[in-house]
Amino acid sequence: MPSDQPQPAFVLVRPQMGENIGAAARAMWNFGLDRMRIVDPRDGWPNPKAVAMSSGAGRLLDEAQIFGDLDGALGDRTFVFATTARQRELTKPVFSPERAMQMVAEKVAAGEKVAVLFGPERAGLENDDIAKANAIISVPVNSEYASLNLGQCVLLTAYEWMRQSGEVVHEQNDLGSRGDWATGIEVEKLVEHYEERLEQAGFFYPPEKAEGMKLNLRNLWSRIRMTRADVQMLHGIMRQMVRWKEKG
Repeated sequence: MPSDQPQPAFVLVRPQMGENIGAAARAMWNFGLDRMRIVDPRDGWPNPKAVAMSSGAGRLLDEAQIFGDLDGALGDRTFVFATTARQRELTKPVFSPERAMQMVAEKVAAGEKVAVLFGPERAGLENDDIAKANAIISVPVNSEYASLNLGQCVLLTAYEWMRQSGEVVHEQNDLGSRGDWATGIEVEKLVEHYEERLEQAGFFYPPEKAEGMKLNLRNLWSRIRMTRADVQMLHGIMRQMVRWKEKG
């Protein structure tokens, strides 16, 4: 059964290759979407190549709804977006994938039934298809090479959906098993240790440049955020190098 999460339906219009349908299913499943509708697939349905390419998203394909025409696929929808990478002469509002998925999230949360249309691989949606949509999602691509694979377009749009649903972690600094972050005192002791040993090794040469070299070295340390384990390891490296030198 499809999930209970309110979400848009992704409608593949006249897809030509089973492999691309499978790639689209895989992309949807990656980002928590499972409402696929397929309109007039060229090679019929079910399609074993789609299942093979779906890589574990076969349940989504099993539950996909098949329609003979686009009107049938959109019959219960209250708002429709059409994806395209090409400029169209139709007078409709045009949104980026990010803004469009913001709108989809708002509309779905308000109880609307939203569809997002994706065209066939060779030339994308026809104007007759886009005429049935309320708005356009324009994918920003290289103007000299506007060809976008069906699976890629679904992936891009599905990712933006997940971003708007608040499930994307934009930054993470989890130390895991590495322990705690090093304190300022611990880093300062490490800096002093290295400066002392490098001084003994004659690294800060010539003398008139020594202060500038030390400043650059301290600046380097400050750009590296270290854990206590990192600091201990670097102390150990320097101690071992000194022992090795003394043995020689």
